[in-house]
Amino acid sequence: MAVFISSQLDFILFFYGLAFILLGATCFAIVREGERGEPWAVLGLFGFAHGASEWLDLTALIIGDTSAFAVVRLAIMTGSFILLLEFARLEAIRFGLKMPGRLIYLPLVLLIVFVGRAGGLVAAGAVARYTIGFVAAMATSLVFAWHARGFSGTPRRWAIWAAVGFAFYGLAAGAIVPAAPFWPASVFNYDWFIHLTGIPIQLLRGLLACAMALSIWAIWGHQLILTVASPRYTAYLRRQFIWTLVAMATILVCGWVLTDFLGGIYKQNVQEAARGDIDLLASRLAGETALMESMVKVLAGAPSVPASLIGRGQQDLTRSQSMLDLDVDASGAKRGYILDRSGTIIASSDRSYAASGAKNERGSPYFQTSIAGRPSNHFAFDPMTMARDFYASYPIRTGNGTIVGVAVIVKSLDAFDADLKQFNRPYFFIDPDGVVVLTNRPQMLFRTLWPLSPEKRVALGRQFGMLNDRPMLSQEIVDATWTNVDGERNYVRRRYAHLSQWSLVILNPTREIFASRVLGIVITLLVTIMTLIYNFGRERWVHDSVQLDKRVQLQELARELRFRATTDPLTGLSNRSKFDQALASEMLRSERYRTPLSLVVYDVDNFKDVNDSCGHLVGDKVLIQLSRLVSNLVRSGDVLARWGGEEFAILFPGSDGQMAYQATEKLREAIARTAFEGIGTVTCSFGVAQYVDGDTTETFISRADEALYRAKVEGRNRVELAPPPAVAESGRNKTSYSI
Repeated sequence: MAVFISSQLDFILFFYGLAFILLGATCFAIVREGERGEPWAVLGLFGFAHGASEWLDLTALIIGDTSAFAVVRLAIMTGSFILLLEFARLEAIRFGLKMPGRLIYLPLVLLIVFVGRAGGLVAAGAVARYTIGFVAAMATSLVFAWHARGFSGTPRRWAIWAAVGFAFYGLAAGAIVPAAPFWPASVFNYDWFIHLTGIPIQLLRGLLACAMALSIWAIWGHQLILTVASPRYTAYLRRQFIWTLVAMATILVCGWVLTDFLGGIYKQNVQEAARGDIDLLASRLAGETALMESMVKVLAGAPSVPASLIGRGQQDLTRSQSMLDLDVDASGAKRGYILDRSGTIIASSDRSYAASGAKNERGSPYFQTSIAGRPSNHFAFDPMTMARDFYASYPIRTGNGTIVGVAVIVKSLDAFDADLKQFNRPYFFIDPDGVVVLTNRPQMLFRTLWPLSPEKRVALGRQFGMLNDRPMLSQEIVDATWTNVDGERNYVRRRYAHLSQWSLVILNPTREIFASRVLGIVITLLVTIMTLIYNFGRERWVHDSVQLDKRVQLQELARELRFRATTDPLTGLSNRSKFDQALASEMLRSERYRTPLSLVVYDVDNFKDVNDSCGHLVGDKVLIQLSRLVSNLVRSGDVLARWGGEEFAILFPGSDGQMAYQATEKLREAIARTAFEGIGTVTCSFGVAQYVDGDTTETFISRADEALYRAKVEGRNRVELAPPPAVAESGRNKTSYSI
């Protein structure tokens, strides 16, 4: 099971990143509704940045990594953790706690940069997780625990879930890190977690990310239910919550199955290709060895060869030497020689070899085998000369079958090595102990494929001198398997060389398999996006429909309760009478509590032309649409009323002149950008006045009206702020006042 889960790392990284992307989208939906503001926008940015970081890790897994790419991924991951810490800091400030400024992040970033330059990117990533990721996640957990204190019922439970999720995520992402050469990263790392649980830590992180996104989504959904206060909307939102979870789980499971199926197809192709490649290598090597076996058999069976060993006459020796030279030349061998029963060379195709002092081969394994009456095939590697040779030997018999010597032909494997270097995939020719003696990856030469005993390492170290005893595999393989080679998953296939314990090994990295699985991941992503768009679009449609129904119900209730006395029948806004009551009440409140109060008076520019050219019906539609637009843009505590005709008024309690001016400027821009049914766009002119001590209803309205007049005079589609009475008196001859 652990092997299977590890082979699914690409889909796990996709799932992990997707969970954080959904977390970011949920947070920005909360911001769009105007619930939380800046802290939740920062948390949303964390979700998007951290999700992107995981998808970049997926990209590195598929297409390969580089130093520059690793630096970019480290920077994005660190930045995402800083955003999470910033969310906790902003929420703590909102709770009334005194917190340090944003400059606190500078020494943390400098520390990570220093560690990266001194110890490498892996060490820097571990430090970033320890110093920022762990602290940020734990601080965010405390934030949600604090929020839970202010909730009750279902929201409280979900807030606790979010707090628990972030706490465990702090441990999974901030305490369990890639292996680094310092404690605790040298102990509590990815390998330790896989050994302990059998699953990669990324899978646990992805599940925790889903839990956090789900909790925040549930809290937000409950707040929407309370805001809308509609049984229909409540029932739909609960159904949507359940069905979205079911749909997402189904999509991810099916996507996983599809991705694994596509990878399985390529995996099978990889296995077939590896089998074909190693069969080709084995047949190439078998061709070399079979020729040597045939030639040495012919040499041993030549009549002059046993005669030269028995009588040792000069003529027989000369014939044997000629026969030996002929066979060596015909087979392309490196050298050949004839040994007597004592292992002494009596004839050699290489005179320098025979004269070099190596005249007795009695201890050679091929001599021992053949003198006992059996043909021998033996591969040998000489660390001193770097020679890799194949020895074929055959017993020399007399006519009555008596063994009188051994014929030997030696073939160099250099030509075989040159042919193999044309292969793109890594291959190794290893001795019986698993030491690489021939490969197309020079850096792997003299390295062991599997672990050796201490005694064997010492013995081979003396033999090879340059032995690299850091094994590539965790254990010896016999035939074929999927396993990790230097931490990267590979398909490894082994084939023993003909009649020997030496073997050929070929590797197929799985990066190409990951690339073939991308199609399944892309399909899963597209289906997920379409499902979420449908679900959230449906939710918005139901929300708007409920809001429309509620507005209709309120209008009907207003008619029944004589609500028309305070409501404009065309636009549904407050009428002049209701506005006058609200104005008097807010002026008294402003005087009593010394809170600011502002008044905005506005009308539609050139509205008479609209009525004259398009008719009053179109004009009424314009007023209705305008009223709906403005009512959606002002705060719930603001008072919006139809002043009369195409004129309107807004009271901004708690807002001074500058605040009201800025809010009104946004209204003006929104109106100017809106297309109105039947006529296109219209503009409005606005007059803004702030209430001051001594103002009466008449003077307050008069100053706002004068500002509106100036807006008209200055060219319409403007906002003018009325100056305080003293300024107005001193600047009576001026036509405008700017802030």
